[in-house]
This record gives sequence, structure tokens and C-alpha cells, in this order.
Amino acid sequence: MSPATVYDAVGGEQFFVDLVDRFYVGVAADPMLRPMYPDDLTDSKVHLWRFLVQYWGGPTTYSDERGHPRLRMRHAPFVIDQAARDAWFTHMSAALDAAEVSGDVELQMRSYFSMAADAMVNQES
Repeated sequence: MSPATVYDAVGGEQFFVDLVDRFYVGVAADPMLRPMYPDDLTDSKVHLWRFLVQYWGGPTTYSDERGHPRLRMRHAPFVIDQAARDAWFTHMSAALDAAEVSGDVELQMRSYFSMAADAMVNQES
């Protein structure tokens, strides 16, 4: 029997913690994206992995603590153009590549990350 959710298929919460840790290595070194984040990335990491855990079928800790994700609203203060979108997606794709997920799960996740990155664009280049 196949797992019921992506969360189950990847083995649960630790997968997302590790994915986000790898993603933020790229963000921390990116001169375009780094200024959009606070000096201490700890809370940003926790918010992202909890959001992803919830989105992919795990516990609802993110919404329990922060309410509705309101992703566009939370990102509205930042200038996110195509270049910023591409940088974000590049780092998330690299993190996903390093996770060595394959098949349908990998396709679902990459498609979601591309769609989410597109949705955050709020400025023309």
C-alpha cells in the first residue's frame, strides 16, 4: 500500500527540517535574497518547515500557531521580481535535488514550489 500523503511518503517531519536547512544554506549566501530575511534565520526556517509539513499532509502546527498562511500578504513588503523568484526556486530545487526524492513525490513537490514561487512575484523585472 502506498503512503497516503507526501508527508508520509518522505518519512515525516525530519525530511522537511532537512530540506529547509539545505534551502537556507543557499538563501544565506544569496546576495539578492539574503536582505529579505532577518539576521537570525532560525524563525524563518521553523515557519517554512512547519508550513511545508502541514501543506504536505502532516500536523497543523503552522496554522495552530500562526493562523492561515496568507503567503502573498506575508511576502508583500518585499520586492519579488522574476530574478528573485528564480533565485528562490533555484535554492529550493537544489535542496530538493539533494533530498534524493524521486518519482511522483519529486514531481509534485517541484511543481508546487514552482507554482508558489510564481505566485509570490509582485514586481515586474
